[in-house]
Parts: sequence; C-alpha cells; structure tokens
Amino acid sequence: MHLFRKKNVAGVDVDLAHLPSHIAIIMDGNGRWATSRGLPRTVGHREGSETFRRVATYLNNIGLKHLTVYAFSTENWSRPVEEVDAIMRLLKEYFLEACEKMVRDNISLKILGDQSALSPELREIIKRTDELSLQTSGLKVNVCINYGGRAEIVNAARILAEKAVLGEIKPEDIDVSLLSEELYTAGIPDPDLIIRPSGELRISNFLLWQSAYAEFYFTDMLWPDFDEKEINRAILSYQKRNRRYGGI
Repeated sequence: MHLFRKKNVAGVDVDLAHLPSHIAIIMDGNGRWATSRGLPRTVGHREGSETFRRVATYLNNIGLKHLTVYAFSTENWSRPVEEVDAIMRLLKEYFLEACEKMVRDNISLKILGDQSALSPELREIIKRTDELSLQTSGLKVNVCINYGGRAEIVNAARILAEKAVLGEIKPEDIDVSLLSEELYTAGIPDPDLIIRPSGELRISNFLLWQSAYAEFYFTDMLWPDFDEKEINRAILSYQKRNRRYGGI
C-alpha cells in the first residue's frame, strides 16, 4: 500500500496517494542525444530503450496503474531504413525480454497501433505478450507502434460506418462512448498526464482523442537523459494543478 506516503528522489517529493492513474510519454530526443555526442542515431535509440526500461520499472514500483509510450509513429517509416531497422530490432529485444520478466515483475504489455506492417516474427512475439498479460495485475504498459492518432480515429469511424451499413447500429447511436470502444485504447482510461521531453511543444499525432483533458508536462531534457528525478518533477507538477474539465 502506498497510501499517505511520499516518494523522494534527489529532493523531489511526490504524494503516492495522489498519483495520476495514467501517464503517457512521447519518448523524443533519442537521435539528437546521439548526434550531439558524435554518435550514430541508432545509439540514441538504444539508450532511449534503456531509459524506457528504467522509467517503467520505477513507475511500477511506486504504484502507477497505466503507462503509454509513443515508440514508433505511422510517420516514422519515412526515416532512413537503417534507423527503422534498428528501432524494430530494439522493439523485438524488449518484447522478448518482457516475455521472460512480465509475470515475475507483474507488468502487462499491450501494443497499440496497426500491426499489419510489422514483421510476422514481431507479431508472433506480441501475441505471446498478450497471453502473458492475462497473468499480471500490476502496471499496464501500452506501447504505441505504427500508431497515429488521426489514423486511429479514422479506423474507428470506418468500423462504426460498416456497422451502420449492416444495420447493427443507427447513425444517431454513435456518440463519444461508442467511438471510444472502437479505438486501439478501448478499455484503457484516458491519460491524466502526458510528458514530452526534448523541448518540442506539440503532441505529434499522439492520443489525439484521448488527450482531450490531459495535463501536459514539457521539458528540454532529451529522453535518454530522463530519470526518476525528472519523472517525479512531472508528477509533482501534475499534483499541483487543479483539473476542472471545462468547469469552474
């Protein structure tokens, strides 16, 4: 139980009794981190994957319920082939590692996005993580791969349109709840806090529907440099805000 306890990391206190339920992170800055050090961009992605492991472990330990990370967007396919291949290898490594540790660490893993463009091998590993997730009850980690917020909404609209054509629903039945049920995130609560490192002040087609009332935390720190202290800063910033959801 974390009730009425605080977590202090390098002088930054957070109230564990009032954590956000769902944190989402745009893991940005890997390439710039490497370039600034005269290293190949692929090295930055490997460092970023290690940061992801460290951050997920920390958030699981303090009792967070949901974590969603932006790992590979629908637009990222336009990057150099060697960089895309490196990212896919890192994802494969992480998922294979997850298969070994998910149950032990009580962390579940869900992939959000269009899996049709992924390799058969990667899709098979993802299927295995889905099966293992049924045995866990701790932090639920969602990894967005080949994901785009606009494509997600369009896909949901097409599903509802097809149901309407087949007579399964009426057009007037379509509302926020019905459309939400056809998104990749169906059954997952909307993010309370979205974190974007790297100094960029945009959401880059990430969780467009789900972020309607999310709080945002922007920082100049590049993702590979992210640590527990910076996560605590983001959570503390969230805990100081008054969420009104359009009210007074």
